[in-house]
Amino acid sequence: MQSNRREFIRKSFLLSGATTLSLSPDPDEQERLTQDGNRLILLGTQGGPFIRSYKQIPSANLIVYNNIPFIIDTGYGTTFKLKESGINLSTLKYIFITHLHSDHYLDLGPLLYNAWVAGLAEQVNVYAPVGIKALLDGYWESNRFDIETRIKDEGRPDIRKLVQAHEVVEGVLIKNTDFEISALKNIHPPIEHSYAFRFVLGESVVVFSGDTAYCAALEKFAENATYLVHEVMYPPAVDEIAKRRPNATRLVASIKSHHTAAEDVGRIAHLAKVKTLVLNHFVPADDKSLTDQLWIDTVSKAFSGKVIIGKDLLQLPI
Repeated sequence: MQSNRREFIRKSFLLSGATTLSLSPDPDEQERLTQDGNRLILLGTQGGPFIRSYKQIPSANLIVYNNIPFIIDTGYGTTFKLKESGINLSTLKYIFITHLHSDHYLDLGPLLYNAWVAGLAEQVNVYAPVGIKALLDGYWESNRFDIETRIKDEGRPDIRKLVQAHEVVEGVLIKNTDFEISALKNIHPPIEHSYAFRFVLGESVVVFSGDTAYCAALEKFAENATYLVHEVMYPPAVDEIAKRRPNATRLVASIKSHHTAAEDVGRIAHLAKVKTLVLNHFVPADDKSLTDQLWIDTVSKAFSGKVIIGKDLLQLPI
């Protein structure tokens, strides 16, 4: 990445680093990771679907391992964040969706489409809960005229045949000599099919909780993980929503039913003996009183290890 482009990105988008218990990431290390190396990138860390700014978008994550990109959730804006991360969209191979709430999949169709027009020529595998095939079929149909025109006029392969949808079930999804990926059903009422994902990448393990209420099964699923990327909720701030919005009682009850309180996130990390806890998908997303230090102090009541406050485009080495 050229220095003038770095400066443009810095000034235009004010990309954020991380806040940890000890120190902030080294800028030179961030730049090196953008160039190469196995890495975890938080693309979107906002909880909920409402778009407030480009600086923080809904849920999206990226692992690059042995030059293979693995995308975990595709909230609105994922395509742009991938480009900012230096990813060639035509190299996409694996996409994983934790559950079919729009803030976790809304950019899936546009991402696949943009990969196609960028030169995608090989199969892309999309792993998602029941309903993914209908979702993709609906997207292809809504863009049928454009797709078929470009196939005929531009000689492109048929994207509808390149994308393979796989309905996730609990257990091992992919296993080979290079990596193993498995799914765990979490707790997200009223959505029945919602999952956490575990990536075993050589000696490193990265676990994504997905959106979930306190899920005791994550203790074993995330055991000794290099990174546990866990969603987080601050209940007192959620209660304040009812004071700011009329008739919000039902919304508050819904939010609390399928998100994990910060102190309980720390408890999961402690029991799982994870090396680093990465907080992600912050709920609520619009309360300015929720400082990085408050999140750290709350989860640290139960977890004494390293805590990182997730920021969009933060990169961590694997």
